[in-house]
Amino acid sequence: MSSELGRIEKPEAQQFKGQRKIYLVPLVFSPPKPSQEFANMYERYWTGVREHLLKLEGSIGSVDRVYHEAVGLAGEDGLVEADRLNEKSGSIARSKIEAGATFEAVEDEELVTETFDWQRCLMVGLENRKVADMVWGYYNESVRKRYETMAKRIDDSLKTEEAGLLFISEDHRVQFPSDIRVFYVAPPALDEIHRWTRDQRNRSADGGTEGA
Repeated sequence: MSSELGRIEKPEAQQFKGQRKIYLVPLVFSPPKPSQEFANMYERYWTGVREHLLKLEGSIGSVDRVYHEAVGLAGEDGLVEADRLNEKSGSIARSKIEAGATFEAVEDEELVTETFDWQRCLMVGLENRKVADMVWGYYNESVRKRYETMAKRIDDSLKTEEAGLLFISEDHRVQFPSDIRVFYVAPPALDEIHRWTRDQRNRSADGGTEGA
């Protein structure tokens, strides 16, 4: 069950006592050379994430464990990898570690590379239907195993009353254990980015020039 940040107040913190929590932050990436408009939205998004996380920690509980999609390493090695993948999420992750949290390996690196390789195969554009169906099957199976592994690693590492911070793509398929309360961190800038992305796609479809 997910909750909206705006509905969380300090007097309600007691209702989460004894529960495990996940603060879920959608991973948003920036292209190498973004337009100024997107760059501004991107900065507002990650600033908003920091602020919302501080409110969550103040009302529900500090982050005890940090998880990052596509990172199968723990500790400092995991932090370095997270920073390589996304400087913004990596910076927030490090701030939580410096405050006393632990960086956990949420992924199986073999499954991550396997999934990405099958994805690359699909992006090539396969002409044979039998081969395409086979690749899709392998891809979907690797994705299923990957998210099952993530759910299990979170379940195994997140202890009673602890709060975990998870950076993950919005279209993830992780099925969290039923006793974990999930809080979706979505600053207003996330909707701005969604609208901007849709507008760019529509302009591109209409023959305009897409910018990033």
